[in-house]
Amino acid sequence: MSGYSDSQSIHAKLLWEVKQGVYRYSERLPRESILAERLNISRTQLRDGLSQLEREGFISRRQGVGTIINRHVLEVKVRTDLEVEFIDMVEQSGHHAGVSFVHVQKTVAGADTAKRLRIHEGSDILSVSRLITADGKETIYCEDYVPCIIIKDSSYSEEDFQAPIFQFLKRFCEVEPYLDLTEIRPVSADARLSELFKIEKGTPLLYMDEVDYDIDGMPILYSVQYYTDGTIRHFLMRRKF
Repeated sequence: MSGYSDSQSIHAKLLWEVKQGVYRYSERLPRESILAERLNISRTQLRDGLSQLEREGFISRRQGVGTIINRHVLEVKVRTDLEVEFIDMVEQSGHHAGVSFVHVQKTVAGADTAKRLRIHEGSDILSVSRLITADGKETIYCEDYVPCIIIKDSSYSEEDFQAPIFQFLKRFCEVEPYLDLTEIRPVSADARLSELFKIEKGTPLLYMDEVDYDIDGMPILYSVQYYTDGTIRHFLMRRKF
């Protein structure tokens, strides 16, 4: 087979086909043999892609009925349970995304960061902070922390952090997140955040405290994120079985 060589590209193609492609007005997908032939992939590759779409709630497969496309799920713009980069998150919400600044520096881990990354307090870490705008308005502020011990190639520059942090992890650390655990709660803007977002002190913000782990269960990234209200609506999809 020529076609799509890996599961990510197959998943992306399937998702595109049901959102914008030939099946954008369909209620169901065709039989596996027809779909695999159209995409020029094996039925095994197709089933892997369909299984991922089903886990994400975009389709439902029922014996004797077929593969149902869940339009109500596809219409949701931003889902907290799916990994979406900040720029895409803003764009998908119908706004023009921009980057106000990206700051990169080497520092040392405090007690809280060290605990989350399972490293010793005072260990070297790479700190990356960025402020994302929506239609020119400050909307998302994020601080990422990477333990320096996992960085295999130190030839990076600040320009490499204009892209999502996951690309840095893959290219310069040779690791990729397998899963993350994220705490979500409301907070009030302190003096620093009120200045960053140009809002009054005490304004409610959505806070996410995220730790990403590799496939062996080792922490590779600690991220704190703050979102202003009124720009991005966050949804969470939970299957009941």
